[in-house]
Amino acid sequence: MGEVTGGTLDRRAVVADLLRDRGALCVVSGLGSPSYDVMAAGDHDLNYYLWAAMGSAMTVGLGLAAAQPDRPVMVVTGDGEALMGLGALATIALRRPRNLGIVILDNGHFGETGMQPSHAGQGIELTRVAEACGFPVVDRVTERQGIAPLRRRIHAMESLTLAVVKIAAADLPRALPPRDGVHGKNRFRAALGFQPA
Repeated sequence: MGEVTGGTLDRRAVVADLLRDRGALCVVSGLGSPSYDVMAAGDHDLNYYLWAAMGSAMTVGLGLAAAQPDRPVMVVTGDGEALMGLGALATIALRRPRNLGIVILDNGHFGETGMQPSHAGQGIELTRVAEACGFPVVDRVTERQGIAPLRRRIHAMESLTLAVVKIAAADLPRALPPRDGVHGKNRFRAALGFQPA
């Protein structure tokens, strides 16, 4: 096994930058640390936190982008979860929703299961996988100044976008969002103007 690679960016600062002045942005956050990071940036009725749905954040984001084509949708997930839902990248690339941005926080580890090195940490480049699938816009962000143009692109709904943000492997305090799935679903639906189901 080679050297484990991640990044140096502070995940909480990155997510806070992405969610600043969010307006009508819908956010789907992946299991574990991405949900804690989104919550730490400020709870919001248009945050859809996933629990016990490892590997599903990107497909949930695709469904939401298709159902809400006039709203920007951002998926915030980790490299471990993205690897578990890798097939979703091909489907998303074929559908090409212009209002969907996928942000993969890549620390090179499976953070929720004990910080074991992930495939991304051992050389699998998720940007290259996305390019091979046909994503029209793919970014690899290693500096914090790369976040602002990414955020603008997602809000402008210019094109389907995927960005791998290279973050430091850090065990940060958990900022736990509401974990009642029915409450979360009903709150999110109400924010979109629908009645609870």
